[in-house]
Amino acid sequence: MVTFKPFKALRPKDNGLASMIASFPYDVVNSAEAKVIAGDNGLSFLHVVKPEIDLPESTNPYAPEIYAKAGENFRKLIDGGFMAMDEEGSFYVYREVGNEAMGRNTQTGVVGCASADDYWADRIKKHEFTLKKKEDDRIRHTEAINANAGPVFLFSPRNAELDEAVGRVTGGQPVYDFTSTDGVRHTVWKVHDSADNERIAGIFSRIPATYIADGHHRAATGALVAKRRKEANPAHTGSEEYNFFLAVVFPGDDLNIMEYNRLVKDLNGMTPDEFIELVAEKFEIEDGYEEKKPFAPHTISMYLDGEWFLLMPKQGTFNPNDPIKSLDVSILMENLLSPILAIGDPRTDGRIDFVGGIRGVGELERRVDSGEMAAAFAMFPTSIEELQAVADAGLCMPPKSTWFEPKLRSGLLVHRYG
Repeated sequence: MVTFKPFKALRPKDNGLASMIASFPYDVVNSAEAKVIAGDNGLSFLHVVKPEIDLPESTNPYAPEIYAKAGENFRKLIDGGFMAMDEEGSFYVYREVGNEAMGRNTQTGVVGCASADDYWADRIKKHEFTLKKKEDDRIRHTEAINANAGPVFLFSPRNAELDEAVGRVTGGQPVYDFTSTDGVRHTVWKVHDSADNERIAGIFSRIPATYIADGHHRAATGALVAKRRKEANPAHTGSEEYNFFLAVVFPGDDLNIMEYNRLVKDLNGMTPDEFIELVAEKFEIEDGYEEKKPFAPHTISMYLDGEWFLLMPKQGTFNPNDPIKSLDVSILMENLLSPILAIGDPRTDGRIDFVGGIRGVGELERRVDSGEMAAAFAMFPTSIEELQAVADAGLCMPPKSTWFEPKLRSGLLVHRYG
């Protein structure tokens, strides 16, 4: 059973400051995009999670100055009186309503602190590998600010008792309610009543496991920081704040998983006709596909030479009972990208790129029509059930299998270690 506890949040002092401070997570925008988004807003939390925007472009992204700047910018928000820590530990309820491109999806979750012990015991289930280089970067950032800057995005099966508790909270006055520049509405309520906080913690204590939707490196960082500090503290008790990291837990059926599309730079020396002839060995092909987006699992649409095609894998080309090999991203990789186009490890092969579905098929057409890319593949979104099956089996999904929208904001609620 999982441990999920209230915490004393460091947070913006009012709704107006919240809308100015809240930012995309560090891994959603690159440095150039972050600099444009932050603009002349000196309060944007991008100055904390992407501190390189305040340093010369030539600065090494892993230089000590990067992390020092993160700490400096974080302290400015606190010392300037823009953020303050609550006096008592509480849960918070965080609701996001997506914009039109996200289908106006509404997700309502509980913000609290997850346990590093649960991470190591696999009561927080994963579905992706983490990279040591990224772990080291996030650890250095966490140590520089002595806090979790952004929450880990978790989910669990819907729980009627938790729904009832959350419903009581959302019937009250929120502490924040604003719409960000991307059209996403963010509403946060604080759980003021101590009995409600105890009740929510008790409900989580009866939940067998939570699942990471997004934020595998943030979760690994929280667990690794806890491990390091435990080893360095001879008086360790297990109750120290470093044993916990910031997270939001949503009901799984609230979540909106969008597709993660693929583009390839070349056809491995083939003409389009030669390429399609090989693709037809493993896929049924429908040309002139006007819908552009795939309509169901095990359908993939392809944009090539100014035309859309629908690809449907032939019987026997994948194992429908294997939680990994039955994923559409695996079917595409094992029957087309790898054997026909000679794409290697998708994490490192420079001939493949990935585009989140939020950008639409128009972005795929644009990049192929421009000559930058040779072909694009639009995927049907991975389902929450597929993700959960992979995590329950202790397996890892192929890279870039899921794209969640709307994104959680950093800087709204921060967990400090001390």
